[in-house]
Amino acid sequence: MEYVVVKWLHILSSTFLFGTGIGSAWYMLFANISRDVRAIAVVSRNVVIADWVFTATTAIIQPATGFYMIHLAGYPWHSKWIMWSIALYVLAGACWLPVVWIQIRLRDLAAEAVRNNTELPPQYWRLFKTWVALGVPAFIAFVVIFWLMVAKPM
Repeated sequence: MEYVVVKWLHILSSTFLFGTGIGSAWYMLFANISRDVRAIAVVSRNVVIADWVFTATTAIIQPATGFYMIHLAGYPWHSKWIMWSIALYVLAGACWLPVVWIQIRLRDLAAEAVRNNTELPPQYWRLFKTWVALGVPAFIAFVVIFWLMVAKPM
């Protein structure tokens, strides 16, 4: 029963982690495509909040429950699917950490543009491109991790 509860927490937190990432990316991307500074300011503020509430918490829950399940199930730590999952999770985290700072900066630049009734500065668009560039490998890493968790191929 303990394994089932931990697995449920692991799956639930992965759903929140991946879902928040996809949802944030979707709304941030389309708000930016609109070039509506007020919409961008609102969406970027909410994306930062969602990142702290959902992504930060589940980013901690995922490895905690994952490592505990490895222990409970008796999987060897050197299994290739586990090693690849950990490496890809670290890669996704390495992408996410600068994204957190970028999102905060994007939020602040958008709020400033709204306050001053100006367009977004070129720095905003450079940071947004970096935000997208970091999101792509993180997304791919999570998709592969999901496959590894289900298939356990190696």
